[in-house]
Amino acid sequence: MQLKEALQPLDIESLRKDFPILQRMVNGHLITYLDSAATSQKPKQVILALEDYYKRYNANIHRGVYKLSEEATQAYEDAHTKVASLIDASFDEIIFTRNATEGFNLVAYAWGLEHVKEGDNIIVSWMEHHSNLVPWQFVARQNGAVLKHIRITEDGLLDMDHFLSILDERTKIVSITQFSNVLGTINDVKTIGKLSHEKGAVFIVDAAQSVPHFAISVKEIDCDFMAFSGHKMLGPTGIGVLYGKKDILNTMRPFLYGGDMISEVNLDKSSWNEIPWKFEAGTPNIAGGIGLGVAADYLLGVGLDRIFEHTRNITKYALQKLSEIPGVVIYGPKEINLRGGVISFNVKGIHAHDLASILDRFGIAIRAGHHCAMPLMKHLGIQACARASFYLYNTLEDVDKLIEGINEARRIFGYVS
Repeated sequence: MQLKEALQPLDIESLRKDFPILQRMVNGHLITYLDSAATSQKPKQVILALEDYYKRYNANIHRGVYKLSEEATQAYEDAHTKVASLIDASFDEIIFTRNATEGFNLVAYAWGLEHVKEGDNIIVSWMEHHSNLVPWQFVARQNGAVLKHIRITEDGLLDMDHFLSILDERTKIVSITQFSNVLGTINDVKTIGKLSHEKGAVFIVDAAQSVPHFAISVKEIDCDFMAFSGHKMLGPTGIGVLYGKKDILNTMRPFLYGGDMISEVNLDKSSWNEIPWKFEAGTPNIAGGIGLGVAADYLLGVGLDRIFEHTRNITKYALQKLSEIPGVVIYGPKEINLRGGVISFNVKGIHAHDLASILDRFGIAIRAGHHCAMPLMKHLGIQACARASFYLYNTLEDVDKLIEGINEARRIFGYVS
């Protein structure tokens, strides 16, 4: 992700006022939240939108002919339009799911099981989140296909030569993360998609980390599917998105069956609704969808290029400060231009869980564990690592507090006199 020109920096002091939780005291300290890769905090605009729905026009959608239902239907459908605008898609290409995981499963069940045959292969990479690995293990096992894995280089980049060596005419699916939740690597999905399509494969992008952080055009990437979660992009939990090219979605069978995804029901057979509703069975997460639309508005209002530049500057500063601490091992690309606002690391002699627990004493929230990427952990030769992730509401002072906390942990463990 390259910025074409210098951007006006974020008014971080004013922006932080939109996030009520940042005023919370934890263990006697003002919270320093460095776990946005797991879930982002929510601005008051999103919180108020949820409250407004439940207070003023709580009703089911697509069924009532009364005022409340009409208002709820309009707001829910408007949210699809807002999310479509966020990623340069069309309204009918946006399916609301519970999360990115459900999006991958939808494609696995409704497309993968129908099209992947014995002897075919599916390609993922060593750096994938379990959500973009386990569904393809299932499809491969169920249909007798082979699951192949792109290796990564010592610098935490995809080995493109290896990718080309395993990509062939029997490849039916290539599913790759755009932004690694562990290594911070930003992959060139446009090139990967082009190479995949040349072999006739369907190309899927895991955009759970990328959509919140920088501008994306599914038209430019030319992916066939893209999945991401609302809760990582300032939206509520329990709401996610699957983008799919309409020509493909129209040929797919439904994933779930029941109400609202039907056109007509008879005792012995039924016909299906138009997209995207064909894939949104039953009463959906109406409030979550409305809140997600507000989150999309918020991100577009702040400016995704400005968000990316802001988090990149913080990440660059954090990489420098962490590298100055003896015994710190940092995972992922060394070049800032190849990574986003995620830094995974370990401190020699201190387990990641112990480090996270000590930092919590000072109100500093980081992640520790395998980060739903156990194969990657095994490749790195570790069981767990610590992870600090940055977003639009973080500051350089947050990094300074992190560094102070790590040094305090080193003192507790006897590594600093």
